Amino acid sequence: MMKAALVLLFAACAHGCGSPSYQPSVSRVVNGVDARPYSWPWQISLQYLSGSTFRHTCGGTLLAPNWVLTAGHCIGPRTYRVVLGEFDITREEGYEQTRSVEKIVVHPRWDDNCLSCGNDIAMIKLASPAVLNDKVQPSCVPESGEVTAHNEPCYITGWGRIYSGGPIASKLQQALLPVVGHSVCSSSGWWGSTVKTTMICGGGDIRSGCHGDSGGPLNCKGVDGRWFVQGVTSFVSSRGCNTPMKPTVFTRTSSFTKWISDTMLQN
Repeated sequence: MMKAALVLLFAACAHGCGSPSYQPSVSRVVNGVDARPYSWPWQISLQYLSGSTFRHTCGGTLLAPNWVLTAGHCIGPRTYRVVLGEFDITREEGYEQTRSVEKIVVHPRWDDNCLSCGNDIAMIKLASPAVLNDKVQPSCVPESGEVTAHNEPCYITGWGRIYSGGPIASKLQQALLPVVGHSVCSSSGWWGSTVKTTMICGGGDIRSGCHGDSGGPLNCKGVDGRWFVQGVTSFVSSRGCNTPMKPTVFTRTSSFTKWISDTMLQN
């Protein structure tokens, strides 16, 4: 069953995965910068209905034409939609694809009252498949149990707040967040026992995720040159974004590869 589910997961992406038509500008910048438009074509904006207007709340990652990966804490009793092919969320650029949501599957062990307990992951099934093109493409999913090396140069992307308490970004942002190995991230003075082995840390200096980035990907380049979603943005320090020795914490995707593929297969 596991093999069949993984075949479904990877075969679902007829255009392949993790190979953007517009290559990201991945210089080792100090802070977040505007991403090259459409260079992270799996990045989506998860939006909720507020009155008669949809507002951005979280990010997410397109894994297959009709499936998006996001965080469990992004989901609540709201009406959602997913916008693909987005760059500047403040204006219509003509490449966006808007999809209503058919079904949301939150991990059964996710607990809203215990963010640090883990399992902060959810899958969104789109009501109609995305049209894959040069601006909308899926990311690759890592093999089950894969561990990204300490100091691996990965990138967070999203429209989160520019700084703690600040405005959300209008244009898609990216920031280099080198992976902080579990032995370091779980040590005293860092996150300690808050960080579980099913999580992955990134950053820990002046670069970090921030509110609004939740659910979006930690993008890491594989040895084959393709990009993999190695993490799902989960939480930052209560003292604020960009807190030294408190890296952004992500759900480790490879700890849930089987759950992801089973969810797609069974729904």
